[in-house]
Amino acid sequence: MIVEKCRYMSSKMVPLWLVFKNADENAPPIKIIFKSGDDLRQDILTLQLIRIMDKLWLREGLNMKLRPYKVVATGVNEHGDGVGMLEVVCDSDTTSRIQVNYYGPMGALKLDPITLFLQENNPGEPRYEKAKENFIASCAGYCVATFVLGIGDRHNDNIMVTEDGHLFHIDFGHFLGNFKTKFGIKRERAAFVLTPQMAHVIGGRNYKSTNSFKKFKNLCTAAFNIAEECCSFGDPLYFNG
Repeated sequence: MIVEKCRYMSSKMVPLWLVFKNADENAPPIKIIFKSGDDLRQDILTLQLIRIMDKLWLREGLNMKLRPYKVVATGVNEHGDGVGMLEVVCDSDTTSRIQVNYYGPMGALKLDPITLFLQENNPGEPRYEKAKENFIASCAGYCVATFVLGIGDRHNDNIMVTEDGHLFHIDFGHFLGNFKTKFGIKRERAAFVLTPQMAHVIGGRNYKSTNSFKKFKNLCTAAFNIAEECCSFGDPLYFNG
C-alpha cells in the first residue's frame, strides 16, 4: 500500500481511497475505494441492470457511451453493515467538485462549469466535439436508466463526468422508487436528473432549439422504447444477462 496517497473521503460513510503498488512495475498503481456501511449488493444489482440495458441498446445499434464501473461486495462489518470495494474511474470528477473548481461556492448557480471542464480537457474543436458527443449519449443513457430503475438521491456528488465527456452515476443506495423523505414528503421532485449545467453542454443557453438537444431527445426516446419493448416481450438477454 502507498500510504501517503491514501485518504478518507468526505461523503456520509467516509469511504477510504486506497492506492496499492502494482506487481507490474511498468503499470500504474491500483486505486480502489473501500466502503463500510452500505449494502453494495444493491449497487452491484443496479449496475448489472444498467449493463443489460446497454447490451440491449448496442444490439439495436444504439451506442449510449456508457461506462458502468465495477463493484465487489466482500462481506459485513461488526455492526452487520455491508463492506466492499469500488473501482476508481480515473480522469473523472463529480459535478459538485467541477462546480467548485471553476467558481467556488457559487459554482452551483453557474451554467457553464461542466462545459468549461470539457473544453479545458479537450482543447481544439474536434476533440471538444467528440467529448460533447460522448456527453450527449451518456447523459441520455443514464437519464433513461435512472428513470426506468427508479433511482433516487441524484445530487451533484453522485453524478460524475470523465475528462473525455462520459457522464455516469454512482452510489445507488435508493432505487426502485425507494426515495428519501423529509417530514413525510418525498425529496425527489423529478423523474430523472437533467440540470441546466448538463443542458448547457448539450446546446448552450438556448438549448431547446438546437440540433444537439434534438439528438439528445431522440436518443432518450429510442433508448426507452428499446428497453420497454425488450422487457414487455421477455427478451432472453434481459432475463439471462
